[in-house]
Amino acid sequence: MSFAERLAGLMARPNQDNIPRDDVPWHLKYGGRAAGIVGGFFAVLFGLYNCIGILLGDVGCLVGGILQILAGFIVLAIEAPFCFIFIDFVQQAAEKADQRPYWNRAALYCLIAIPPVIMCLGLGSLFGCGLIFVTGMLYGMMALGKKNSRSSILDIVV
Repeated sequence: MSFAERLAGLMARPNQDNIPRDDVPWHLKYGGRAAGIVGGFFAVLFGLYNCIGILLGDVGCLVGGILQILAGFIVLAIEAPFCFIFIDFVQQAAEKADQRPYWNRAALYCLIAIPPVIMCLGLGSLFGCGLIFVTGMLYGMMALGKKNSRSSILDIVV
């Protein structure tokens, strides 16, 4: 068993089929999922840090921190539903998100990452929401699909 097959077995969901439905490279698929899990965790962590800004009277950082925590929970619920195993609807929402095209997930992640950064510009917001935005970009690259080889492009041109 190769390293890629072991990694695929670890990252597989409970009712997921073993045959890939599309031609997305495995490193991009599991890299996007890993970036989403790490990004969601850090978004929640730094969102809590931004909520401390209310002690200094900064209401924008409080609202931005709350939005960042919500964004982190959304990403974690979609990418790692095993973190919320006792909440029934999270598994169903994650399965529905897996059935949608990749560009839907890319648009969602990029859109929910922007408002907390606008409300409270700081390293915590940039890092936490930046990882969620990077996850959205990875899913956007998956939505674009595989590149053609150089020979097939030259055949079209000539």
